[in-house]
Amino acid sequence: MGGAFLAAAVLARLGGRIGLPTIPLFILAGILLGPHTPGIVLVSDPHDMEMLSALGLVLLLFYLGLEFHLDDLKAGGRRMALAGGTYLALNVGAGLGFGFALGWGTSEALVLAGVLGISSSAIVTKVLVDTGRLGSPEAKPILGIIVVEDVFLALYLAALQPVLSGADSLGAAVLDGGKAFGFLLLLALAARFGTRVVGRLFAVEDDELLVISFLGAAVFVAGVSEWFGVADAIGAFMVGLMLGSTASGERIRKLVHPLRDAFGAMFFFAFGLSIDPGDLPVVVWPVLAAVAVTLGMNVLAGVGAARVYGFGARGASVISTTLLARGEFALILATMAAGAGLDARLSPFIAGYVLVLAVLGPVVAGWVPGFFAPAAPTRSHPLGASPPDPRLSR
Repeated sequence: MGGAFLAAAVLARLGGRIGLPTIPLFILAGILLGPHTPGIVLVSDPHDMEMLSALGLVLLLFYLGLEFHLDDLKAGGRRMALAGGTYLALNVGAGLGFGFALGWGTSEALVLAGVLGISSSAIVTKVLVDTGRLGSPEAKPILGIIVVEDVFLALYLAALQPVLSGADSLGAAVLDGGKAFGFLLLLALAARFGTRVVGRLFAVEDDELLVISFLGAAVFVAGVSEWFGVADAIGAFMVGLMLGSTASGERIRKLVHPLRDAFGAMFFFAFGLSIDPGDLPVVVWPVLAAVAVTLGMNVLAGVGAARVYGFGARGASVISTTLLARGEFALILATMAAGAGLDARLSPFIAGYVLVLAVLGPVVAGWVPGFFAPAAPTRSHPLGASPPDPRLSR
């Protein structure tokens, strides 16, 4: 375990020197030091890392829930919903069509719809920070689309879970889906109306007690979610949604950050352990075709979002390239697909697809917009609120 942490850290530091994101490097560390690659084998059985990987996934989605607020949907207004809906329609629709074209099966096509359709929030945010665009006008539609994707993801995973669980009849599938949506609705109502009560329960001054409390709540609700057919990660996301709006939300964000980074790295590392590089040549052409489809759909979605917000060619290029990367959500779907016993080609396909776009996305995002005239730096609220009056800051 110590070797896994150190190997991930060393590769991430080396990649950071040339500007690569950490996610594909953590996966690469797992591939290189796993049982399927010659040389040093740190972990001979990927199942040995299963609990750490599950905890990493829970913390990743818990943190996203902390960062997400229901009020964000209102702040961006109609334009955000239109841009996000257009992006999802193009990319998820293309992913579904691509999945059926491969002929691997209906369940596999539904998984691929999410894999090709949803961007990596972690990588997109990092690209915005690293390129200095977090305060740019283009950040409004980009973060707006990410917010819409997060909402869609929760509903999509809840709907997908009964399909992957192998319900043997339409009635059983409807029952499983009803249980999942019912529990998800219960969590959503608690997040919407129970913030005051939850805030009192977590109003503790001692950081140690606060860490134990929110970590226990996130893991416990994640486990209960599985009983109701909802992905454990979505249960953790809803807990983060509840706690993020409380008075302790900012403290929790600071305290969970190092936990998210450490155990999140183990989630990506453990995924790399399960990948046999010998399987990648079998899916190399589907991976390249999927990358081409994603590039095309992102260009169309970027142009559409740019028109909604009144941007030109540069704005369209910034939006389309920044949202290109795929990451943690695709790996979540790969884990679910593997647990459901779907086509064995899905895992190496998703791994190869994520590796290509997780590297290509940040590189292209920093390179392509340079062809256009640079925009004047502005400071604006990322989801579309009016900028503050400069006289007030004086």
